[in-house]
Amino acid sequence: MATKKQEVLLEEQAPMGEATPQTEGNPELEEMHDATDAESPPPQTGTETSETDGNSADPGISEDSQEALSQTETEEKKKTRGRKKTAEKSSESDAEADSDDKNAGDGVEETPKPRRRRASARPKAVVSIDENPTVETEADKAKNDLLDLLESQKTGRILTGTIQGVERPADNPSRSLAVIYHGEFKVMIPAEEAVEPPADYRGRLPEDVLHYMLTKRLGAEVDYIVKGIDPKSGLAVASRLEAMKSKRKAYYLGTDRDGNNLLYSGVCAEARIVSVIRAGIFVDLFGLEIYIPLRELSYQRWMDAAAYFQPGQRILVKVLEVDRSDRNQIKATASVKQAGENPYEKALRRYSVGNRYVGTVSMVDTNGVFVALDGGIDCLCSYPKRGRPPRGSRVTVRILGINNDSNRIWGAITHIAAAR
Repeated sequence: MATKKQEVLLEEQAPMGEATPQTEGNPELEEMHDATDAESPPPQTGTETSETDGNSADPGISEDSQEALSQTETEEKKKTRGRKKTAEKSSESDAEADSDDKNAGDGVEETPKPRRRRASARPKAVVSIDENPTVETEADKAKNDLLDLLESQKTGRILTGTIQGVERPADNPSRSLAVIYHGEFKVMIPAEEAVEPPADYRGRLPEDVLHYMLTKRLGAEVDYIVKGIDPKSGLAVASRLEAMKSKRKAYYLGTDRDGNNLLYSGVCAEARIVSVIRAGIFVDLFGLEIYIPLRELSYQRWMDAAAYFQPGQRILVKVLEVDRSDRNQIKATASVKQAGENPYEKALRRYSVGNRYVGTVSMVDTNGVFVALDGGIDCLCSYPKRGRPPRGSRVTVRILGINNDSNRIWGAITHIAAAR
């Protein structure tokens, strides 16, 4: 009986090429031994197998014990064949094999070694100073830039950028495009979607007028909403007018918890300069382009606004009036000088009639010569007999009169120095 069962056992073992018995009691060690079978010697020949069959029965063990032992080994072999084997590293020396045998004898389970993965498939980790890293890698920046553009396209999120250039396509030179760089992506805004067209083109071609207006806004900080994106080429198309419309709706028509408008007459707000000309500046006040003339830029007399302002600057303005009668055509006026204190009320106390003070010629017009004195005020002087001094000349002024009610001061030029 025992001999037949042992023959069945050997027939099951022969296809698997296993010459050594499995270790009992630890499935993980069994898998380890299965992995090391590749380095085991080749299976025995038919003659050697028959000799092994003849000597397999130990004379010191009873026939019942051998039968029970063979049944146990047969069940373990079936379990082992049904279990998915895991590839393990084979022992590289006899010392490691001995240590495995000792661990198996002690009954201590050994955790399987994890598989090694290629380092190229795993992104390099960044060791940060704080709990969360504040410095992004180039791959993270590119990913975040793409997510910003996709979010703007799908949800209408407003992005902000600086107009870095104005291009005209070679196949359509009459068309103008504003260029904004969002990371490695190039955002193109057509002129008809970047600037509001004027009511009167004054006999000029519309495309030429829009190109000029777009060129004057080089370096300006503007808002835009992405309308289309091509991640492969790194190009995107956006609209500034749609972003401005969204901001007007939120700030001019929206209200706070108490039901009050966010922007109203008398409130001070931050504005962005988008264009500068000699006679004044154009500012973007939360989606509304407002023209501020030269007289509302400073309490002093200025000749050219470009000498003091440039596109891209952020300034503080005071909202003078807001017209919401037409929700589609909201209008407003603002002032730069009224956002701060009037320097004349404080500066006029520094001067007294009959005394002489030094200043710099700030402007010359038909009314006379305006001299900028210390404290941010101008003194109107008549033309001197020795000739009209140029702008920037250092002069000495004798005060002839002060009117605190109208905040005016006038005098006469007594000495002219060379221009700085």
